[in-house]
Amino acid sequence: MGKPIMAKATAVWLVDNTTLTFKQIADFTGMHELEVQGIADGDVAAGVKGFDPIANNQLDAEEIKKGENNPLHALKLKIYAAAQGEEKRRGPRYTPLSKRQDRPASILWLVKFHPELSDGQISKLVGTTKPTIQAIRERTHWNINNIQPIDPVALGLCKQSELDAAVAKAAKKQEAVMTDDERRKLVSTEQSLDMDTEPRLPSAIEGLETFSLTTPDEDETKTSEEDYTDADSFFNLPDSDVEDEDEEDASDK
Repeated sequence: MGKPIMAKATAVWLVDNTTLTFKQIADFTGMHELEVQGIADGDVAAGVKGFDPIANNQLDAEEIKKGENNPLHALKLKIYAAAQGEEKRRGPRYTPLSKRQDRPASILWLVKFHPELSDGQISKLVGTTKPTIQAIRERTHWNINNIQPIDPVALGLCKQSELDAAVAKAAKKQEAVMTDDERRKLVSTEQSLDMDTEPRLPSAIEGLETFSLTTPDEDETKTSEEDYTDADSFFNLPDSDVEDEDEEDASDK
């Protein structure tokens, strides 16, 4: 159940203007029962002005009457019809002024440790703009040398559940285009051992698939089959008849 705004001031008003039990007020405002009793005794919230939940459209007068008549009745916060679906608002979240200076550190942390996240996801997580994210990715940010990566959850810029959901969504999209080696890095050791391995050539001989490798025995067989007993054919000498004719021409002269 949601809690009213200005819970302590609302509790002060209910203690001063109703006969509700301390437990009823504590359950409605999200406070401890002893704290509500301290308000009634004047020890807690001294000087705090009461906040009327009826005038501020957080509680109905009939609901208060039901609680006064039945000590076991739990007060129900009035629901704003116009606020329904507000938590599903699109676009980057609002970041308080006190935390805006921490956004570059959280962006650098997300870019460094979760590179699978898109700029849109980072923008929604920490409430920033895409040009700022791009500048930090490319290390062209004006203060990049002084930025230290810090977890956005630790800075209070987003919840751990929101970060986990964004990382899981990004990892699911990335699996569709990942290689087998990259996919094995995301699964457990037992699962990766059960996966079928693809035959791969060593990187040293990649590109030599079309060349045929012969064994030393085949080379020796080819060498032995060639006949080198004929010296004339080996040295490619001219025929002896041609030499005799040259000698006769020389003697005639």
